[in-house]
Amino acid sequence: MGHALCICSRGTVTIDHKRYLFIHKLGEGGFSFVDLVEGLHDGQFYALKRILCHEQQDREEAQREADMHRLFHHPNILHLVAYCLRERGTKHEAWLLLPFFKRGTLWNEIEKLKDKGNFLTEEQIIQLLLGICRGLEAIHTKGYAHRDLKPTNILLGDEGQPVLMDLGSMNQACIRVEGSRQALALQDWAAQRCTISYRAPELFSVQSHCVIDERTDVWSLGCVLYAMMFGEGPYDMVFQKGDSVALAVQNQLSIPQNPRHSLALRQLLTSMMTVDPQQRPHVPLLLSQLEVLQPSAQDEHTTHI
Repeated sequence: MGHALCICSRGTVTIDHKRYLFIHKLGEGGFSFVDLVEGLHDGQFYALKRILCHEQQDREEAQREADMHRLFHHPNILHLVAYCLRERGTKHEAWLLLPFFKRGTLWNEIEKLKDKGNFLTEEQIIQLLLGICRGLEAIHTKGYAHRDLKPTNILLGDEGQPVLMDLGSMNQACIRVEGSRQALALQDWAAQRCTISYRAPELFSVQSHCVIDERTDVWSLGCVLYAMMFGEGPYDMVFQKGDSVALAVQNQLSIPQNPRHSLALRQLLTSMMTVDPQQRPHVPLLLSQLEVLQPSAQDEHTTHI
């Protein structure tokens, strides 16, 4: 578990009897910070995610995020190295020690290319989609959904393989809504935990009697695919201009014509962005379609990112 943690000297911490040296801050969110640390026992770099826990509920949610990581041993899902809870007076910090990916996120890659006037090739996109779908399939098979899939939550390994991260919004895949109170509670939860420009239409206005399933992730995956194809998410500008994303997602997405993309890839995107969740494909169907689209073995050396 890694409950033993101490500040041994300036700039070092001990987790599970191993010492780590603080290098620098990688980033921060509303209630969390991510630091780059080096393991003094192995010389490897790690990302240390520190979550500020003001209440018991915060501690339970941080523990749950750690538990979600431990459920999976999959090359396309980020694994947890260690977890511990640190007391700071009346408050606590939950610490998740995670592998460090020097290439950063898929969004970093998209932006880097866009700055040069370039985009991912279709071959690269298909390889990335295959990895992302395999990670999602593993999550869905265990009865969960990610619920916050977006380019900033997809890391890239040394060979360009995608790795799903930030499992803090994961919950059960199939949610049966029975009544307006439950519907409103789910809608409020989604507003807090699911990024607005990647949130599925059915989570903006949850019906009083419905079933929400893992295909919310397929909608988000469609938004990720759109970002890989065109350099930004389909609803990023809607949100940035202050227009209603909730209204925009109720209409079938218009996909720009571009000679870079095959008809098959455009059709795949259209299927993911189906407004009616019951008509949206499940991940196994997407995987079978992608496996047909992927390049032959002799061409795969050209698809590295």
